[in-house]
Amino acid sequence: MSDELILGIDGGGSKVFVALADRSGRILRSSRGRGVNPMDNPNWLEELEQHLLPFRNEPKLMAVAAGLPAYGEVSRLSALQRDAIQRAFPNALRQVLNDVDAAHLGAFGGKPGILILSGTGSMAWARNAAGSSARIGGWGDLIGDEGSSHWIGQRALNLISQSLDGRAAATALATALFDQLRIDPADPMNGLGNWASALSNPRAEIAAISALVDRVGCDGDEGAIGLLEQAADELSKHHRAISGHCDANADWTYAGGTFSSRLLLGALERRIGKPPAPPKLPPIGGALLAAAQLLDWPLDESWFGQIAATAQSLGAHAT
Repeated sequence: MSDELILGIDGGGSKVFVALADRSGRILRSSRGRGVNPMDNPNWLEELEQHLLPFRNEPKLMAVAAGLPAYGEVSRLSALQRDAIQRAFPNALRQVLNDVDAAHLGAFGGKPGILILSGTGSMAWARNAAGSSARIGGWGDLIGDEGSSHWIGQRALNLISQSLDGRAAATALATALFDQLRIDPADPMNGLGNWASALSNPRAEIAAISALVDRVGCDGDEGAIGLLEQAADELSKHHRAISGHCDANADWTYAGGTFSSRLLLGALERRIGKPPAPPKLPPIGGALLAAAQLLDWPLDESWFGQIAATAQSLGAHAT
């Protein structure tokens, strides 16, 4: 039916984005909220349900695909995620998949390749010519997530503390962070301690410091540049570890808000040895693609172009 609608859900550690689209690929309505990672947000379910509510009674909604963080990684949480989508949309075809799997679907339009993701967390996801998937990383901030925004932010705090103690060279990161947080530089331990002890969402708020690292790095600070180079080292390890799953000349691309840093992206490109393929769709596009596939819609370049254009107009590329 030409009036069928699909719903895509792109969840992550820092945000959730929900989009309703028609058969032409036009996004009709959307909703955006805070992160829905069940590993670190005790209110993830309430946040998710709040942003699904406006779409629950859509009579023409035929299929829903939800790319959710930690799905497929922890069985208890994965069951809760599936139940949440089923309760919200009992009459639609449904698929729940890992958010990085959805990002890969969008970036390559369902084709083979290697996706390096760096957002609040980090992971590599590959799909080969046979359609088989593999993943590397995604262990969470207590165990891994090397090269992610949180990883960069945490190490920036560590570098700042060392520079203030004289254990490391002075860095402009200290002044920039104090200015941003309105901390008195004459009393840094008290100021940073008060800030750290009052964080309501520590993982996301520490991850946000990575944008400051990029800004200071663009101004030439060696400490900030060094952190981004270290992040590129870690992300290149993800690529090396997963590259054997695909053909030797497989394309690679990227997703996640950390890659708004051109310094980081350029450093990773140098390590991999070839430029990334431009992502075909943002992660929300991958979720919508998965939903469209549930209905066996014949998708052409016009559909992909319409999804990409309307998603960009809504700011969905900034993940």
